[in-house]
Amino acid sequence: MRIISKGALIEFWQKHPSARIPLEAWYRVVRNTSFASFNDIQRTFNSADYVAPYTVFDVGGNNFRVIAAIHYNGQRLYIRFVFTHAEYDNWNRKHRSKRK
Repeated sequence: MRIISKGALIEFWQKHPSARIPLEAWYRVVRNTSFASFNDIQRTFNSADYVAPYTVFDVGGNNFRVIAAIHYNGQRLYIRFVFTHAEYDNWNRKHRSKRK
């Protein structure tokens, strides 16, 4: 799968150095795997969630979140946000309140 853009990961781990190793590992797995559906994502990343319209990846043992829009037909994953767990909780509250 093609990931757009790794720069978001790099920018995040420059602020949070402990995120580098788990984010690089996540990147390698996604880059080297073809996913046909969210079910395929969950087989590889059992903690992944779908929070419309995004797929949320739990990375680094519940410490970090990668929020992505995935186009399965084009095999592209667009990184929209990278958060710490606390930042994700705040974003999630705001995101869900906008959808009501």
